[in-house]
This record gives sequence, C-alpha cells and structure tokens, in this order.
Amino acid sequence: MVVGIEARGYFFAPAIALALGTGFVPVRKPKKLPCEVEFWEYELEYGIDRLEIHKDAIEDGQRVLIVDDVLATGGTAAAVARLVEKLGGRIAGFGFVIELDFLHGREKLRNYDIHSLIHY
Repeated sequence: MVVGIEARGYFFAPAIALALGTGFVPVRKPKKLPCEVEFWEYELEYGIDRLEIHKDAIEDGQRVLIVDDVLATGGTAAAVARLVEKLGGRIAGFGFVIELDFLHGREKLRNYDIHSLIHY
C-alpha cells in the first residue's frame, strides 16, 4: 500500500501506487475523510496538529510505503508512521522528492528506510 500525506503527497503517491500495482491511501487533516477514521495528534513548533486515516485502510501486517514531497523536520512523517503502525501496518519505507538536510528530519525517522531524490 502507498500512503500519501496531504496535500502534495497526493501528487506523487497515486502514481507510485499505480507503478507498483497496489493501492493508495490518503492521510488528511481532521474532518476531511468521509468514513470512520483513526487519528494521531503530534506536536509542531507552534502547536498541536492532527492527522486522520480511514480505520479500514491498512490491514494488519500490510507493508506500507509513505510518500510526501518534502522531508523537513520529520514531525509529520513520523506522525504518519505512528498512525500506520497503530492500524497494524508495517512501514516498508519513506519516499520524498526533497529533503532539507539542515533541518535533520531524518533523525525522527532513523528506524526506517528513507529515499529522497534531492538534498538541500
């Protein structure tokens, strides 16, 4: 399964899912998904945020690739990982287009396989 993080992750994740012959699952901000959701709240530099995923989107033990456009501080990506694991998914890795190395976001994801196309 390929999980895309709102909103620019939606541009890349469905194409990757299609190429891999698997499904796509969106992770969104609160109250935007139509069915029953599971959520994860996490701290940002300026407050608390919340992400949601459909409760039935990930099967127990299913391998999941998480995709987004930018890896900055790593907070959002780490929250999505916790959310996928909360549903029983196994993180296969992360894919980013750009990684901002000077923000050290990779440190919050050190237990996972991370691939970034461009490093700044």
